[in-house]
Amino acid sequence: MEEKIEHVKCLIIGSGPAGYTAAIYAARADMKPVMYQGLQPGGQLTITTEVENFPGYPKGTQGPEMMEDFKAQAEKFGTDIRWGLATSVDFTGPIHKVIIDEKITITADSVIIATGASAKWLGIPSEEKLNGFGVSACAVCDGFFFKGQDVAIVGAGDTAAEEATYLAKLCRKVYMIVRRGEMRASKAMQTRVLNTTNIEVLYNTQTKEILGDKAVEGALLVNDRGEERKVDVTGFFVAIGHHPNTDLFKGWLDMDETGYLITVPGTTKTNIPGVFASGDAQDKHYRQAVTAAGSGCMAALDAERYLASVGVH
Repeated sequence: MEEKIEHVKCLIIGSGPAGYTAAIYAARADMKPVMYQGLQPGGQLTITTEVENFPGYPKGTQGPEMMEDFKAQAEKFGTDIRWGLATSVDFTGPIHKVIIDEKITITADSVIIATGASAKWLGIPSEEKLNGFGVSACAVCDGFFFKGQDVAIVGAGDTAAEEATYLAKLCRKVYMIVRRGEMRASKAMQTRVLNTTNIEVLYNTQTKEILGDKAVEGALLVNDRGEERKVDVTGFFVAIGHHPNTDLFKGWLDMDETGYLITVPGTTKTNIPGVFASGDAQDKHYRQAVTAAGSGCMAALDAERYLASVGVH
């Protein structure tokens, strides 16, 4: 069977604020972008409810709705948005090769990476066993199922604090498990947590085991003095950060020790001419919808200038 090869001027890998914004700019610049959405179309915002800090939404909006708006705008200007996952790349020559779903070959004059980041897990066997049976990395997606029940959440950053306060509105009691003696969350988020009466913060504490056979029935915790404590919970949420979805580019693109793509400061340019990185795949500092969208715009403009410089019209 003959291998299917399609050539495009601008290929966008991944969706979300960065990918969709890049698509809007690239489409308006007549770059005829083709986007493959990846495993999580719309990115992390599709597992977020209230978005109150994106300019232009004074009443706030829902994350999934916002991503539908972004998508509709990208399509309006002619972006070809497709289901599919990039499974390997070959950035050897001036024409970049990307394999989709291990069977479709796309060659592209320019590539914009917007693969984002994914949740990290604790890595204990019971967590994996009970994932989907009371263990979750998304309080906003699954909190509703634990209405009126007692739950635990692990983490100490802004996301953990935000998810703990979200759960507190639904659940009877929320145990917030913090490994160190303090939270990493912003002062505003810490204040919100500490002022929520049904959140109990357990400092210097780690999870030894999640209890239950077919569903979560509790958690066995241990503090830094070695003292164990069992909490009776039916839901266990993990909010300990994210890792960038960049394994695909190992050996091709420069990245830091945690896998975030390294770009030329002030640009979205990677070490490979014609390949640009945007959003949470390259931003470990801000990781906001608005900064991701801004970097998507930058990537499209960088790609447009690159294409002009190599004579692709």
